[in-house]
Amino acid sequence: MLFALVFFGAARAETSDVETTWRLLDYIAVDYAGAVSHGAVSSPSEYAEQNEFAATVALKLAALPPKPERQALATEAARLQRAIADKADAEQVAGIAHGLAAALLLAYPVSLAPNKVPDFARGATLFGQNCAVCHGANGDGHGPNADKLDKSPIAFTDADRARQRSVFALYQVITQGVDGTAMPSFDGLPTDDRWALALYVGHLAFLDPAAAEGERLWKQDASLRRLVPDLKTLIGTTPAALASKIGQDKADALMAYLRRHPDAVMQRAGYLSLVRSRLTESLAAYREGDRQRAAELALSAYLDGFEPIEPALGARNRALMERIEGAMGDYRAAIQSGGNADALADRVQELADLFDDAEASLSPDAESGLSTFLGAATILLREGLEALLIVVAMIAFLRKAERMEVMPYVHAGWVGALVAGFLTWVVATWVIGISGASRELTEGFGSIFAAVVLLLVGIWMHGKAQADQWQHYIRENMARALSGGSAWLLFGLAFIVVYREVFETILFYAALWTQGNGGTILAGALSACAVLAVIAWAMLRYCRRLPIGKFFTYSSWLMAVLTVVLAGKGIAALQEAGIVSIAPLRLVPRISLVGVFPTTQTVAAQVLMIAALAIGFALNRRKVAQD
Repeated sequence: MLFALVFFGAARAETSDVETTWRLLDYIAVDYAGAVSHGAVSSPSEYAEQNEFAATVALKLAALPPKPERQALATEAARLQRAIADKADAEQVAGIAHGLAAALLLAYPVSLAPNKVPDFARGATLFGQNCAVCHGANGDGHGPNADKLDKSPIAFTDADRARQRSVFALYQVITQGVDGTAMPSFDGLPTDDRWALALYVGHLAFLDPAAAEGERLWKQDASLRRLVPDLKTLIGTTPAALASKIGQDKADALMAYLRRHPDAVMQRAGYLSLVRSRLTESLAAYREGDRQRAAELALSAYLDGFEPIEPALGARNRALMERIEGAMGDYRAAIQSGGNADALADRVQELADLFDDAEASLSPDAESGLSTFLGAATILLREGLEALLIVVAMIAFLRKAERMEVMPYVHAGWVGALVAGFLTWVVATWVIGISGASRELTEGFGSIFAAVVLLLVGIWMHGKAQADQWQHYIRENMARALSGGSAWLLFGLAFIVVYREVFETILFYAALWTQGNGGTILAGALSACAVLAVIAWAMLRYCRRLPIGKFFTYSSWLMAVLTVVLAGKGIAALQEAGIVSIAPLRLVPRISLVGVFPTTQTVAAQVLMIAALAIGFALNRRKVAQD
């Protein structure tokens, strides 16, 4: 315990020193222009502060833990001090400071971006509660308490100053405060709140008309989207740096829009960029010998980067989606087994090529009304058929057994699942969202629970298929066989199998809905519902005509097959969530529709289920032979 406290205390101290040093460099880059103009000191107090900050930077860099890069950082810090002492141009000093800050974060990484998209509305609320009294309601620096302060509050509406500030820099100031001023540290606020506040402050210098122009540019020009591919880039980029690539007017417009709507960068291209960066970081960690960190980054690449776009890609190109899913699993397995670093690099390159194909598949140019219709229809058919088979089998079973009073339990189960699915959609869309891990865990544990119940039901049905005198059995024993506990078990099975498929379908449809073509999506969904209804009607009609012995025989084999399918899917989902390890099996094909995946764990689960079914069916036959 003492070791842990010392270790984490030291790590926290290092992070704090890095963040403080970065903030000082950012301050120098932005404020030096107010201290020196055309080679002469324009503000002695500001100039003295710049020299003090540069000296502090050098001292803090020297105190950081030894690394090969530390000497180069110290050299640049000395260069910065000389430039300030020589009263160099503001652009030169800013360039050295920004370059040193970037090199610092490469050598001593700290979190450069929030874990989730900041809430802009929450930022506005926090600004009103904590900042407006000094900085003014609109951020112009003329709040009610501004005149009482020794040093005037910063005017966040100053465009020239705002162009030099990244959201990350604002976050650092909010977190640590500003020494020698009335600006306190807001370290007591939750991290998400500080990011939301920083983002809100960062938009105040850019007006609504600029944001409208930025939205137009963002949606029409793919080259601009490549310049800000993810949240990390948005948080760390200054408008001035972006202006060097696209011009100041475009940069201002783009930042005005994206700082108001940060979720725009986390759409499909942004997620793919996140996957690429996580895999690159994972490979780098592996080469440095940190296998645990490499594994964590590889899992994050899947859950945080690929999982959110998986439904949309599955609707456009399911085969490609499954190839990527399998390749990412193989990469994680190679890390677990301690594979050769160069071989892992080849896997990362292979995935990069697949991501290029995914980007092409997800581009607006690849979208058409027909593809949207077919995607909506096939998703619902594929996800709904599995649940339909189980629910219809239960309904047919109760009809054959003449136990209609138990039927409401089954109907309540699947109807409740639909209601729960609707609530899930509401929560996922407007409240908290659904993480990739939550999705995989829901699918995984739901599948395993259903597989275990179906195993028991299948063996039970097979046993009854071996008996004689069915009417006598039903009259004498069915009341006991379908007790209250069994009826609730049927309710639970109906709920789980339907909710699992509804949950998956919701995510696919939410992905399709963001592409527009709502009418086409509804048409595809209604068409799939019509097909499923016809299948259900045909199954129930056929089951009525079957002799009860054959009905139970066919139903038991149906339950057996679905047991094996769900076992494979459940373990595969838990592998994708990082709960179960991955050991690839090269000779096994990947057929996800029937739950076959090329891993030792999924195949072992299915073999275990097959063995349990074989033993159960054999015991049933032995019992009949003895009777």
